[in-house]
Amino acid sequence: MQKFIIEGKNNQSQILIGEKIGNLNKYLPAGKVIVITDANLMKHYSSLFTDFITIVIRPGEINKNLSTIESIYEKLMKLDADRSTFILGFGGGIVCDISGYVASTYMRGMNFGFVSTSLLSQVDASTGGKNGVNFRNYKNMIGTFNQPQFVICDHSLLNTLPEKEIRSGFGEIIKHCLIADEEMFSFLENNIKSALSLKPEIIEKLVLSSIKIKAGIVNIDETEKGERRKLNFGHTLGHAIESVSGLTHGEAISIGMVSAARLSNYYKLISEEKTERIEKLITAYGLPASTNINFNIIFDRLIKDKKCDNNSIHFILLDDIGKATIKIIKLEELKIALKDNKNHRRKSP
Repeated sequence: MQKFIIEGKNNQSQILIGEKIGNLNKYLPAGKVIVITDANLMKHYSSLFTDFITIVIRPGEINKNLSTIESIYEKLMKLDADRSTFILGFGGGIVCDISGYVASTYMRGMNFGFVSTSLLSQVDASTGGKNGVNFRNYKNMIGTFNQPQFVICDHSLLNTLPEKEIRSGFGEIIKHCLIADEEMFSFLENNIKSALSLKPEIIEKLVLSSIKIKAGIVNIDETEKGERRKLNFGHTLGHAIESVSGLTHGEAISIGMVSAARLSNYYKLISEEKTERIEKLITAYGLPASTNINFNIIFDRLIKDKKCDNNSIHFILLDDIGKATIKIIKLEELKIALKDNKNHRRKSP
């Protein structure tokens, strides 16, 4: 097992890579523990919850909203939960987001922890202290920064994942490599089959690398005032695409990453060769590189992004594979650049 520590403003968070679910009790406090999970996970892991009070939510991004939060608040009140109650989120990114937001806001805050059950969650969503829900189809518009006391990443839990969710998780792994680890990017290129089949030593290496990158950035900038913005590579367009499509998070940000790489080439930051190398890796992992959704629909969602400020946006580009940069771009300039780049690619042989 490997352990990383994130020093949050309000508390310390332990990220436990390779810890086993059987050791969960040693991380839980004495007293009342309430588990929040979803209906799909209950089918596989109900035996783990027999000693806990459990709140089961409906799965899917469509249920990551204030209606779900309100229903959980009502159940917590009926269960006489108070500030001494511990919330355990058992699930993927959606469950962790919802559990963290509930724990951060109910009675002005309760302690909480996560057992991360998806690849996407293990490499990204459960780490870093962002807890949020969607509002009127806008991604993570309402949320908090608050660290879980612990995150358990037991890789054996990934074995029940559908293939689509495994591929989605690789979207975030590729992102971490693109912004901070060229060597790991090459490792992904050379181990596609083993990675997609969840070969244990490969997955442990990739999860460890992703958490190391994210934890390092979050320890510098917990609340996204500077360096943490780099973790949004591919997400500016990706979140907009995700909100107007049926794509998974990893699929949507993969399209966003390809667009951001092309934009980096447009601004003469990286070469055409490296742009094509990025796109090739993304498609090799079964992730899309483009979408047929109308550009204006996507851009209308993009301008509602919480990263927009005074008609500009902090857009994450690449100086190289493994090296991200933050560029403040006027929204009108961004719209022109994205359209020009899209038209150029369409005309290319």
